[in-house]
Amino acid sequence: MTFSAPHRIVFANEKGGTGKSTTAVHVAVALSYQGAKVAAIDLDVRQATMHRYCENRAETASRRKIDLPGPLCEVFDGSTVEELEAQVARLGQGMDFLIFDTPGRDDPFARHVATEADTLVTPMNDSFVDFDLIGQVDAESFKVRRLSFYAELIWEARLKRSRTAIEQQRRQMDWVVVRNRTGHSDARNQRRLDQALGELSRRVGFRVSHGLSERVVYRELFPSGLTLLDKGHLGELGTSHLVARQELRTLVASLALPMPAKDAPPIKPPNKSTAQLALETGKAA
Repeated sequence: MTFSAPHRIVFANEKGGTGKSTTAVHVAVALSYQGAKVAAIDLDVRQATMHRYCENRAETASRRKIDLPGPLCEVFDGSTVEELEAQVARLGQGMDFLIFDTPGRDDPFARHVATEADTLVTPMNDSFVDFDLIGQVDAESFKVRRLSFYAELIWEARLKRSRTAIEQQRRQMDWVVVRNRTGHSDARNQRRLDQALGELSRRVGFRVSHGLSERVVYRELFPSGLTLLDKGHLGELGTSHLVARQELRTLVASLALPMPAKDAPPIKPPNKSTAQLALETGKAA
């Protein structure tokens, strides 16, 4: 029996503290609640935050004797890309989505899964420290001076994908930069970031989405493995929790993922940007 390949969602950023694992877990649980079959591979062997979150979730479900939808999660502890792809093939059988959580540092396996992503999600905090991962700006005008190594890596991967997508029957890579913790930036800083992100997105073809604000609830939920979507198991929720839940739902919708439900409306791909047209011709924007 053969299986279609699952849609690969990669949460990647070579900087720590941007909310990769928290975002990845909540997206995985959200997809599970929508009826999708989800598996996950945690590439951060040392911290394994996503895997620990899923372990905590399973323990809570067992202890309370409740059903908590979520991903089947494993840690990758191999030493070669071939071993990683073997794990992908095994774990991805029969799955709709395969999610990768990557370490917050330069890592060869993180690079590999990023270049093979169907949807690449790059969480970043609203600061030019985080923006520097994808592009460098002029200190006076805040205009983008050049792409970073990481942005160039993803540009090349998307260019390669555009050339082989038809023969390999794969979707084009959709790159989404997710702005977490936006409430911690002042208005002037946000305007400058808006300008820089808009300029860079037109050049390299990523989309920008608002993500998760800095809320204590996300850290408090980790020991139990619960998420904001586990209604009925969280006790009484305050207004801030309800707002956070809506943030999450908005984020998941913005990813425009291909849901497996037969009666679901088709997902419309994002409008072609200057960068996408450049990808199809092989010329940088």
